[in-house]
Amino acid sequence: MSAGVTIVDYGSGNLLSVSRALERCGAQATLSHDAAEIENSERLVLPGVGAFAAGMQGLRERGLIEPIRRYAASGRPLLGICLGMQMLATASAEFGDHEGLGLIAGRVIPVPSVDMDGKPHKIPHIGWADLTPATPGRWSGTIFEGTREGTSAYLVHSFHFVPDDPAHRLADCFYGGHRVTAAVQSGAAMGCQFHPEKSGEKGLALLAAFLRL
Repeated sequence: MSAGVTIVDYGSGNLLSVSRALERCGAQATLSHDAAEIENSERLVLPGVGAFAAGMQGLRERGLIEPIRRYAASGRPLLGICLGMQMLATASAEFGDHEGLGLIAGRVIPVPSVDMDGKPHKIPHIGWADLTPATPGRWSGTIFEGTREGTSAYLVHSFHFVPDDPAHRLADCFYGGHRVTAAVQSGAAMGCQFHPEKSGEKGLALLAAFLRL
């Protein structure tokens, strides 16, 4: 039987590629902006590209903020991707100070604009980066279990999510020598800053592991 998963449609970005990737992993994927359907989902994916404030406004206009919060409180699996991961945070400093969903305490802050030697480097950070556990053994019991350290993933971002509790940091990558958050998790709520749907077979393996939760 196919795993059921609802993809939150709030008017932002990469819905089709996420849906196709999940279906390739065996999911029965449904796009929805219906509050009741989202709140009662078996599994929930919050995708997104673009600015934090616009993403939260899209959720707010569709009356989806509280349904997503109630869904997360139930302990069912929730995966945020790219902007969707950032919106799990308490707040973001992108173009002002903006409230997030508050599902994982922490703030979204800029990726450093200079490398460790103080030399400017390109922002946004675009391209492939190697993933590493935030702490030794951190991937055990998560969707990253079985993922090889150093696996590459595809990112496009100018900001990253720094959890208040370091234990909620799941995976990191490096940019200009700086450690940048690549994934977070608190309970059944998790997020990937990178795009698993654009990260080849290893990315699909992470989505498949999410579907098995």
